[in-house]
Amino acid sequence: MKKLLLLFFAAAACFNMQAQTNEAVEAYITQYKQLAIDEMIRTGVPAAITLAQGILESNAGQCSLTQESNNHFGIKCKEDWVGEVVYHDDDRRGECFRRYNSAEDSYRDHSDFLKNRPNYAPLFDIDVTDYKDWAYGLKKAGYATNPVYATSLITTIEKYDLEQYTDVALQQSNQMSVASSNVQSQQNIEFKNASYAANQDAPQDNASYNAEILKHPINSIFRINETNVLFANEGTSLFAVATQYNIPYKKLLEYNDLVNVDILQQPTLIYLEKKQKRGSKEYHVVSGNEDLYDIAQEEGIQLESLLAYNNLQKNNQPKPGDKILLRGESRKLF
Repeated sequence: MKKLLLLFFAAAACFNMQAQTNEAVEAYITQYKQLAIDEMIRTGVPAAITLAQGILESNAGQCSLTQESNNHFGIKCKEDWVGEVVYHDDDRRGECFRRYNSAEDSYRDHSDFLKNRPNYAPLFDIDVTDYKDWAYGLKKAGYATNPVYATSLITTIEKYDLEQYTDVALQQSNQMSVASSNVQSQQNIEFKNASYAANQDAPQDNASYNAEILKHPINSIFRINETNVLFANEGTSLFAVATQYNIPYKKLLEYNDLVNVDILQQPTLIYLEKKQKRGSKEYHVVSGNEDLYDIAQEEGIQLESLLAYNNLQKNNQPKPGDKILLRGESRKLF
């Protein structure tokens, strides 16, 4: 049975209360940033957005609603809430709000609230690093009635550099995925070689990966040029990879110099973070029928940088034995 706690306030909602000092906001961020990071890894709600909403909705933790009921996000009861409640003046007097046992419960319920309600579904098609579109999307979806809610979120994120915590969550998520994949990967080199042999006559199969890369089983994660990379099998969906490793699909394509690709037609190196601008060695010796894209992927270097170092265009085809610069001053080698 619900426990009813009667809390009536003369002031309006916490969002409309006088802003707290920078010190109070900084203290709030320090205390709750890891909760926001953890929730982003769990559900995909950007850590920057979560922290900004927490700051505004709880008045940096100073709102009576937050102090009395651990409600950091001003979430009202709604018809599906079966937990404890409190009553608080907001758009109307004595509105029903959710009560939590801890801040952790509030943060988790906030993420689930966004993740599981149809009106917020379009938010999860937005890049997690695009906090402006997320802010306007929240307002459009009806999270708050305040007309300046979106701009207030954006201002808060930019003033306190909250986007850094979204970046931290992405990094931590990638590290966790690498560890998990390396533990779970059980396929062997024979399977990989069989896959290559089956596709060696296909016209789209231009890759000729070196022996070091071939030591890694299909669907394992390792590092090339200080960058995390997945050796994905043919038939792999890049949409699925993006979802599994909590990377925006458009970012995954950008990391790999790809455009509008989903299903892989051959075993392919797929980078899970941005490649380096410089290679780990001075040059690459072309072998077989590999092209410039193959070389950029094998060496873990951005294709744009590779082209610039060698004064080449994307459609240039190197010849076996050519040396392709991976760093240093630009000059043409063939």
